[in-house]
Amino acid sequence: MTDVEREREYSPSSCLQDGDYQPFVTKYRRTSEEAWCRLTEQSGVSIHVVPYGDTDSQNINVAVPATDQPVPLLVFIHGGYWQELTSSDSLFPSQSCLERGWGFAAIDHTLAPEASLDQIVGECCLAVSTLVAQAEALGFDASRLILTGSSAGAHLAAMVATNRGDTRTDIAGLVLVSGIFELEPLIGTSVNDRLGLDQEVSRRNSPLKLEVAGFPSTLIAYGADETSEFKAQSDAFAEHLAEAGTTVSLLEIAGRNHFDVVLELTQPKTPLGDAVGQLVQSLRHTTPGLQRLPELRPCQH
Repeated sequence: MTDVEREREYSPSSCLQDGDYQPFVTKYRRTSEEAWCRLTEQSGVSIHVVPYGDTDSQNINVAVPATDQPVPLLVFIHGGYWQELTSSDSLFPSQSCLERGWGFAAIDHTLAPEASLDQIVGECCLAVSTLVAQAEALGFDASRLILTGSSAGAHLAAMVATNRGDTRTDIAGLVLVSGIFELEPLIGTSVNDRLGLDQEVSRRNSPLKLEVAGFPSTLIAYGADETSEFKAQSDAFAEHLAEAGTTVSLLEIAGRNHFDVVLELTQPKTPLGDAVGQLVQSLRHTTPGLQRLPELRPCQH
């Protein structure tokens, strides 16, 4: 690709009619505030802010239904090319998540350029370890932690799963939405202005180039209205996982783009929400290999 083509392919907003993704960011924030406010007003819901470091950005928002039995926990890492958004913008899946009997957590992390990509990956690994260590106190089942992420958050979730420490074995399932799994193509694009990636940093932070044997069951999804490079990266990572013996499902969702597909993450009767539900239900009943799910049209509301 030429530099111009690569810039376009790694700019998700290039697939939008007007090229403006800010209305989606506004929707993330508005729906997150609404969902979290409703949860805080409900009885039978336990709300926590869990710190995993010393800075304001090193914390996790957690909501868990108060039940006699520990519940599955869906942990979400936001997108924004490692340099935008926060956990406060990432609470929109929380209410529907709890309505399905699951707990929900949103990880915050330091943004670039205040933190390097290596540091951001390290923070996310520490955040997951912190959650697992406090599972009993928070009321979720540490053996049923499903780590999810959108865009750059999908990359970070995959990187947490490549960790060779204790964190990796504590992830029961992965949901990677519209992710990027090989970073070297970003060098030379405007995305890298704040990241400062070079070949060495890119390669050690590219899940597509790393050993993935022993990965948990994984759902990879993206919208049909995304750039060819974003689609190709998800397809390639799905094949990479399948070749390593991972149980992996691949889902392309019609009528959705890079920014709105994640809004259906936990919504029942939507292609993505139902696929996530199937993953939660089938974690203990998996068959290794790649399942390519049919393209589905979004449900009409």
